[in-house]
Amino acid sequence: MRIGTRLVMVCLPLGAFLLFLTLPAHAWPGSDTGDPFTMTVDGVACRTGRATVRLHNQTRQLARFDLKSDGVSVASGSIPARKTIVRHVRVARGSGAEIEAFSVSDSAPETLIDSTRLENDCPWGHHRKQLPFTGPPTDLLAKLATAGGMVVMGGILWWYGSIWPRSS
Repeated sequence: MRIGTRLVMVCLPLGAFLLFLTLPAHAWPGSDTGDPFTMTVDGVACRTGRATVRLHNQTRQLARFDLKSDGVSVASGSIPARKTIVRHVRVARGSGAEIEAFSVSDSAPETLIDSTRLENDCPWGHHRKQLPFTGPPTDLLAKLATAGGMVVMGGILWWYGSIWPRSS
């Protein structure tokens, strides 16, 4: 390979990295500038089993919304101009929910603004720090099986070593 080719091959990854650094750093997917409001969802609170949903109106006029959980409407109403409202959505233990925020208007059908998938994976029962007993640990059984296999293999090698170098 020629020296010029080697230099180009070395500089290509460095150039790609520098190009990547110059790209604008914004969250993807970003909010649409034409949306009347934005939605942010906090995680599920283990004590109540509810998720906090904040709807922030970005416009200077009243915005109507419909908040759905798995396709069922859980809250609807309007958001005052440049204000934020908070709603709480229940998520059953051990399951998940698709939280969707729709913009509602008289002239157009519902417009999906944002959607988020939440999982309620909070621990159950009275002893929240201790999991229920589900049997012996898997790693112990694997170690015992490996030890048994090594003993059997050692016995086979011992037997084969005693008959193989037989003198005739």
